[in-house]
Amino acid sequence: MVERVIAACDGASKGNPGPAGWAFVIADGAGTPQRWQAGPLGRSTNNAAELTALERLLAATDPAVPLEVRLDSTYTRDAVTKWLPGWKRNGWRTAGGRPVANRELVERIDALLRGRAVDFVHVPAHRLDGDPLNAIADKAAGDAARAQQPAAGTSADLPVPDPVDASAAARRRAVSSTAKSASRRTRPLSARYPGTCPCSRPYAKGDSIVRIGRTWGHPGCAGAPS
Repeated sequence: MVERVIAACDGASKGNPGPAGWAFVIADGAGTPQRWQAGPLGRSTNNAAELTALERLLAATDPAVPLEVRLDSTYTRDAVTKWLPGWKRNGWRTAGGRPVANRELVERIDALLRGRAVDFVHVPAHRLDGDPLNAIADKAAGDAARAQQPAAGTSADLPVPDPVDASAAARRRAVSSTAKSASRRTRPLSARYPGTCPCSRPYAKGDSIVRIGRTWGHPGCAGAPS
């Protein structure tokens, strides 16, 4: 008896929205690819393609066997593991009162998940040290989006992922790290003690302040010329 199945799914949209495709690859319990499938979606969004990939994967696997799903879409992961219960309670509306996007897809996924043991594992995309199953699914989804043709196969004819540009990947990580650092620096905090802003005006304990150079001050002064 198979103890568990490991799989990866991915979606692609060339333009978002634009020509879109979905794909999944199914491996054995050791992570060795066994079969894969991909298909076109016409003009669609990336989120719809990602959800479609998950739906097709769930439909193609035995619900009695535990399944590990690897995916690089935080939207898809959070939609089915965090937001779904609230959406149903709210009559398929978001916390902001808007209709849930891609509702029909989410409802089908919800039905396919019912009574199943499924673990979702988020993996980074387009990394030299990334997940190999995700890389295969990414390539197959991209090919389906471009060609708008279905495809499928076994371990004998797996899609070959495009090489990852190490320098480009490093630049993306550096930009991401810089953006996160900047966000932390500019995020307002409540002052633990009173102080004086670089503009020479004081702020009181509990006032909202942000990092300005090597000191702290009023949020409105953060972008002022020194």
